[in-house]
Amino acid sequence: MSTLAASGESEMLEFKRSTGQRTDVAKTVCAMLNNRGGKVLIGVEPDGSVIGQDVGDQTIEQLVQELNHIDPPAFPGIERVTVSHGREVLVVSVAGGRSRPYTYRGRAYRRIGSTNHELSRDEYNTVLLERLHGEQRWEIEAASTFTIADLDTNEIVVTVEEAIRRGRLEDPGTRDPAKLLQGLGLLRAGTLLRAAAVLFGRPERLETDYPQCLLKVARFRGTDRTEFLDNRQFRGHVFDLLRRAERFVLESIPIAGHIEPGRLERVDQPLYPLLAVREALANAFCHREYSWAAGSVSVGIYDDRLEVTSSGSLHFGLTPEALYDPHESLPWNPLIAGVLYRRGIIEQWGRGTLKMSELMAAAGLPRPEIEAIAGAVLVRFRPGRYDPPLRVGIDLSDVQRAILALLAQERAGVSRHDIAARLQPPVTARQVKGELAALKRLGLVDFSGRTNQVRWKLLS
Repeated sequence: MSTLAASGESEMLEFKRSTGQRTDVAKTVCAMLNNRGGKVLIGVEPDGSVIGQDVGDQTIEQLVQELNHIDPPAFPGIERVTVSHGREVLVVSVAGGRSRPYTYRGRAYRRIGSTNHELSRDEYNTVLLERLHGEQRWEIEAASTFTIADLDTNEIVVTVEEAIRRGRLEDPGTRDPAKLLQGLGLLRAGTLLRAAAVLFGRPERLETDYPQCLLKVARFRGTDRTEFLDNRQFRGHVFDLLRRAERFVLESIPIAGHIEPGRLERVDQPLYPLLAVREALANAFCHREYSWAAGSVSVGIYDDRLEVTSSGSLHFGLTPEALYDPHESLPWNPLIAGVLYRRGIIEQWGRGTLKMSELMAAAGLPRPEIEAIAGAVLVRFRPGRYDPPLRVGIDLSDVQRAILALLAQERAGVSRHDIAARLQPPVTARQVKGELAALKRLGLVDFSGRTNQVRWKLLS
């Protein structure tokens, strides 16, 4: 008990001083049922000190009565653990519920970190949709207006042959598109499923029936969306969009060249590992929300970052932080994800985000940032070194970019006098003063200290 209490409160562990807090206990149990389960220790201080309490039959009865206000009914385990002087700790245990969303006294809660979060109406409906997901989801509904003639049959054959080569599918002994689709689970009772259209549909049919099969790509000048250097949209099936996205990234990101010892030829290396970006794209196509007609996958490249965004949200209690811990693979579109796995686009279930992190670390780059934003999930890649932007609302001068690069090397701050002395070619102190003032107005730099102790710093 002491060891468990010493681990501290977390997403799956909470402490309560006594059963006098049983309403809070029931609220936490409800939140854990709507998440991954957990334990509530009653008789433990918030700091982890085990104090226990006197426990009688009435104590247990009152606790059970409070837990009975959880709907649908749940039956947590209640264990009595003797600690000292005849006092006991009650351990209330529950697994992640199968009938989510659960409510306590008419309100639904979910566990976020070590706190309970009351679900909004939209969040409640999302959890309810997750519960029905196995039997009622967009990808397994009939694509009633599609026939096999509306599909890229060559892509179907290529997918099956690659799956056979990788040992992920037995050779069916035929290359008839209908039989191949049936073997992939995309044709049922002679009817094509929507997943088949997403995976293999011809662009002219997708544009009218499923406009959400859309890829948006853009290269921006600077660090905001003020000016486009390139801006395109493509409609097509998943494999075609994935190829187009990869081609755009390769054409748009800087390539660094260097010579390795023992080799005569130059080694070219993209600013971001292409395999890591490809993993982000594959995740986007697997987990995105296809039921939204206005949805899409987008790639945005800026001077200081690359972003992959997909319509939809994180499901099944996953958070951006949890995606970098070992976790079960729960694709929102398991049928689509299964075909991508057989094709070799996805290499291992539940490891997409971990693989991105490993690939970036091997290249000496920071771990990708994942954000759940309004109506979308965003994955952001940043370069390992600071690359001063060319534009932030306005074009930056060479001197301004040189100042930014210098401040990036000296995170503790640099005086204006030292900046003027270190810039090459030389710049007057008066000019440096003006450039720093301009960069401050743009929100790129700031200073601290007074009089002779003023130090200028880069704002990250």
